[in-house]
Amino acid sequence: MLIVMSHNAVQSDIDNVIKSVTEMGFTAAPIPGSERTAIGVLGNKGYVDDTNIRDLPGVQQAIHVSKPYKLVSRDFHPENTIVDVAGVKIGEGQRAVVVAGPCAVESEEQILKTARFVKQAGADLLRGGAFKPRTGPHTFQGLREEGLVLLAKAREATGLPIVTEVMSPDNVALVADYADLLQVGARNMQNFDLLRELGKIRKPVLLKRGMSATIEEFLAAAEYILSEGNDQVILCERGIRTFETATRNTLDLAMVPLVKELTHLPIMVDPSHATGKRSLVIPMSKAALVAGAHGVLVEVHPEPEKALSDGPQSLTFPGFDALMADLDRLKSCLASGNA
Repeated sequence: MLIVMSHNAVQSDIDNVIKSVTEMGFTAAPIPGSERTAIGVLGNKGYVDDTNIRDLPGVQQAIHVSKPYKLVSRDFHPENTIVDVAGVKIGEGQRAVVVAGPCAVESEEQILKTARFVKQAGADLLRGGAFKPRTGPHTFQGLREEGLVLLAKAREATGLPIVTEVMSPDNVALVADYADLLQVGARNMQNFDLLRELGKIRKPVLLKRGMSATIEEFLAAAEYILSEGNDQVILCERGIRTFETATRNTLDLAMVPLVKELTHLPIMVDPSHATGKRSLVIPMSKAALVAGAHGVLVEVHPEPEKALSDGPQSLTFPGFDALMADLDRLKSCLASGNA
């Protein structure tokens, strides 16, 4: 339930509503707005009788919200959330951002060479996996903490904030010591212990959609993070599993404008993992921005043919230059309304 206060409600009115909600056995979550305050009611398993609430002084209306996600929804939070990643602002009304780098950190030379190149080409953040969840146990699993150290060196050398994946609740504190943006991969979207732990820290989180997750399940996963107090969450579409085998996954671009209707959180797109094909990364990056995405994540490697993971979907350096040139032209068209 969402309790909307009137314009002239005073603090004592708000306090009385919070007290009443608490006495009913629920959690009250005040949501200050530019014009009025709303109070979310959390912890209910079903319909909440609002008889004792709607007649309290200062209450304008009580709205029953049936969605499994509340803090994530625009019902509770109509204003857009802007996520700040070490000074890079991501969200509605901001410049679309580009996150670039290798699938996995392989060596100091590889990550520094890539970081310097993508920085020069105009990237906003550096991506790179230190912990790598892989389908098979015999494939490269990442350099782990050594990879985090190398990412920190790349940030020091270029000034690019870094995003890297965290795989378990036990590693949240370690990864948070190094990363500016902590990524939850598709395989961990419903690792609820991990999501709760990320909700307790005060660093931004990039939440990727699970490969078989509905949009409702995706947003409900984000709710776990927000329910613990961290509202700095960026959603990421990275393709879903369908019957189609011509691409690695099926990139669901229709979800971008739909998610923007449903939630205040920013949404980005990862065309590299979605398509699995280098030739498709540039056109689908452009399509993502046209659909309204707040940015894209792309994989870039100095020698994709030698990459220890995901080489076929990684852009070469000339390919990344071409992407950035295309995106610059597209952003100008979008800004002028000629796209």
